[in-house]
Amino acid sequence: MTTDLQGVHVALLSGFSDDGAFSATRQAAIVDYAVRQRIDGLYVGGSSGESAIMQTDELAEQQAVVADRARGKVRALIAHVGQPALRDSVRLAENAARLGYDALSALPPHAFPYRPEDVKAYYRALVEASGLPLIVYEIPQRTGRVTPPAQMEEYLRLHGVVGLKYTSPDLYLLSRLQVRAPEKLFFFGVDEMFGAAAALGVSGGIGTTYNVIGGLYTDLCAAVAAGDVARLRHLQRISQDLVERVIAVGVMPGTKRLLQLAGVDCGTTRPPLSLGPAEEVKRLDDWFATGIIDEWLV
Repeated sequence: MTTDLQGVHVALLSGFSDDGAFSATRQAAIVDYAVRQRIDGLYVGGSSGESAIMQTDELAEQQAVVADRARGKVRALIAHVGQPALRDSVRLAENAARLGYDALSALPPHAFPYRPEDVKAYYRALVEASGLPLIVYEIPQRTGRVTPPAQMEEYLRLHGVVGLKYTSPDLYLLSRLQVRAPEKLFFFGVDEMFGAAAALGVSGGIGTTYNVIGGLYTDLCAAVAAGDVARLRHLQRISQDLVERVIAVGVMPGTKRLLQLAGVDCGTTRPPLSLGPAEEVKRLDDWFATGIIDEWLV
């Protein structure tokens, strides 16, 4: 088992200039803030990074900027390369390997209702192209389908697959997969429920709100390890307060808004994603101003 991938990983946001182009400068600012937190790694080019509305060239450049800025400052760099076209995913996988990333992750192909054999071939191609360990990804709200447990077990048995990023509230299914594949790593991606998954013994978390308060999730892991249920509940409810407010304005736009309030020149999201409505933005700003998350800001 690849234990050095365990821990709390920021699902990194992407930096864009005011005209919507990829900005290496703003990406560096996002990375610099992230690595100052008490986190274990960065997960680059995923849904939180708006990768679905980025070009392959931009994602390759982003991988390079992050690797240059974060190398030696976190334990693990994981490149998400799950694009609809296999050739784009392979290109990004090869680029990540050249740049010294520690692992890959990828959504299953999701532009069409692919057969399980197609998904397995897709994952095999990424491992073969890069030589890197692969974390497969289950996120039904993004792919539009739940992977049946038997199929997920097949994916986890593929050569080179070391684990699963699981972004679904179905903790029963997660627990069953842990039992059936105990040698694999399991990363939980529902920030507002992370405490429950941590109590189930997941290997770590990968989340959007970690961009702002990654250290809170490290503290949450410590509370679980110490058996401090009261502390776990307290931290999780702060996380839930944050999540509730960013959902109301858009998760990625809202998270970037919080980073801006924390003094990070991260820019805004790429259109058509936008921030709003105004009354919910004010509610988010007012909550930030209470100082409730100040101890985790860096």
